Amino acid sequence: MLIVDVAIADEAWTDGTDWEALAAQAVKAALAENELEPGSEISVLLTNDQQVQDLNAAHRDKDKPTNVLSFEGDGLLLGDIVLARGVLEREAVEQGKSLINHATHLIVHGALHLVGLDHLDDKEADQMEARETTVLAGLGISDPYL
Repeated sequence: MLIVDVAIADEAWTDGTDWEALAAQAVKAALAENELEPGSEISVLLTNDQQVQDLNAAHRDKDKPTNVLSFEGDGLLLGDIVLARGVLEREAVEQGKSLINHATHLIVHGALHLVGLDHLDDKEADQMEARETTVLAGLGISDPYL
């Protein structure tokens, strides 16, 4: 059984949405096809742009906030997913999506990174996007790439 530990580090995420349940559902849906060791764990941190910018600068040498970061773990800890509330809100408005659907997509995206999917070239990107689209459809969310 996959354990999803969700932490809210910024009060903007306390908006009445059950982000803990949403994040757990998204991670579990993303990894449903993967054979995971019993007790495998992923943590999801819901935070602000500044904390994501600090992590992005420290670990990727990019001194700017981004929507989602994934950090691979070791052993049963598959890794960490970190989301920036402000970036997600701005992108959702720009893309005409709900914040919930956009955040769900990025949690799925981050989870897939933690099991080895990537988008470094067109072939990988196509495979990852197809998997994301399938997972999101199962959650009742339309294709985010249209």
